[in-house]
Amino acid sequence: MAAANYLSPEDQFLCSICLDVFTDPVTTSCGHNFCKNCINEHWNTSNQHMCPMCTKVFISRPELHVNTLLSEMVDQFRQSAQQKTSSSEQQESKPGEVPCDFCTGTNFKALKSCLVCLASYCETHLEPHLTMPGLKRHQLIDPVENLEDRMCTKHDKPLELFCKTDQTCICTLCTVLDHKMHKFVPLKEEYKGKKFKLEKIEAEIQQMIQKRRLKIQEIKHSVNLSEEDADREKAEGVQVFTDLKKSVERRLNELIKTIEVKQGTTEKQAEDFIKELEQEISELRKRSTEVVQLSLSEDHLHQSVQSSNFHQPPPTKDWTKVSITPASYEGTVVRAVSQLEETLSAKIKKLVKAALKRVQKFAVNVTLDPDTAHPELTLSADGKQVKRGDVKKNLSNNPERFSLEPCVLGKQSLSSGRFYFEVQVKGKTEWDLGVVRESINRKEVIALNPQNGYWTVWLTNGNEYRALDAPSVLLSLKSHLQKVGVFVDYEEGLVSFYDVDATALIYSFTGCSFKEKLFPYFSPSHKYGVKNAAPLIISPVRGN
Repeated sequence: MAAANYLSPEDQFLCSICLDVFTDPVTTSCGHNFCKNCINEHWNTSNQHMCPMCTKVFISRPELHVNTLLSEMVDQFRQSAQQKTSSSEQQESKPGEVPCDFCTGTNFKALKSCLVCLASYCETHLEPHLTMPGLKRHQLIDPVENLEDRMCTKHDKPLELFCKTDQTCICTLCTVLDHKMHKFVPLKEEYKGKKFKLEKIEAEIQQMIQKRRLKIQEIKHSVNLSEEDADREKAEGVQVFTDLKKSVERRLNELIKTIEVKQGTTEKQAEDFIKELEQEISELRKRSTEVVQLSLSEDHLHQSVQSSNFHQPPPTKDWTKVSITPASYEGTVVRAVSQLEETLSAKIKKLVKAALKRVQKFAVNVTLDPDTAHPELTLSADGKQVKRGDVKKNLSNNPERFSLEPCVLGKQSLSSGRFYFEVQVKGKTEWDLGVVRESINRKEVIALNPQNGYWTVWLTNGNEYRALDAPSVLLSLKSHLQKVGVFVDYEEGLVSFYDVDATALIYSFTGCSFKEKLFPYFSPSHKYGVKNAAPLIISPVRGN
């Protein structure tokens, strides 16, 4: 049986309080063993005398005596452990490891630190603490540096407890002196709680790191997408301007050729006239010579007979009515530029069509917010239509509602990114729509412009379209608007309006600085009998 005890597992020689090899082991009446110092300190810090193992409560504090048999077994165990330790090769202390305080020359790695001696020991210098009775009572811990910091500066005892009241480490004497009425727990217990909290914080930090790594990937992905968009836009721009350059050069060459052909025709006509005139001059000179010779002849008979043939100049063309009219170039350049303008318009329409198709991908399902609607407005049940009613409804005058102007906002807002929506304005003679910032004045009549938080386009007098910029801009449109598309790029500071049916850009507010939420804005304006009674209708976007 004795041999069996010597071969028992190491756990049988560990104190359940300090979790280290027994020092002066004692046995309680319930049969459990503890270090004498450990059980005494445990009962000193407790309101009742209870066994830490089986929780048996003793009426009075038991008298404790060292368990001689167990003490001898522990000594043998220590010696056996020491022999195993001695047989193993000592490790030289590395940077970051605690060195032995007693090694000379080569500093070996410390295996334990003593809270009584305030020193750290390698396996060789640790032997006295494992064998000598006086030193075996010392409290050994895993090697640490700055052991002085682990001692109570006031009582010169190890800091073994944690005062929750003052949130500081204390020794056993502090509990009965300076911290008598405070709440304290063993340092190991506090360590476990703090460790759990630290592990929780570490998990949260790792989660935050992971989120930020994902955000980095998201940002990099956005940059890549932006780079792809930029490359596509550059390629498209180069292609468009290359085509335009070719068109300009082709039109210029055609213009020059047309002018040169006209000039060539004029020059050919002049050459023909000059040739004909030179022929007549030659004939006239010949006749002149004959007349001169005849006039100098002294043969009266011959002169009399021949002179009858020269009674008048030879027949020639009447050149008084002949002239060269310079070629007309009126309208030649204008027509060439007009043709170029048609080509340019076709290119622009193609570009706008592609741009409109891109922005339509950001379509938002906008619905009207009845809490913002002016009391004279009537909204459809699905929140997609608004028109001016005949009766002013009795509605609560909440801060969000427009009180004087016949307006209503959409429920959906934008504080980043892009969105797009379309509104049917067919059959109306007055309206205004666009986007507004959240803080606009809804209780007074104010000018609709970006300074006041409005980015809108309106129709008035049936055919006068204006972008309500500062100052407002009169828009020249080729056709009456039937459906208007509104696109917003928050970060870009852009608000654009499109003629959806004609695939044309109406107007863009650029360089805007948005600092708060933006809401879709609708106003069917005033109604004059049946005139302008048609509603504004939020239309589904094609392809969405």
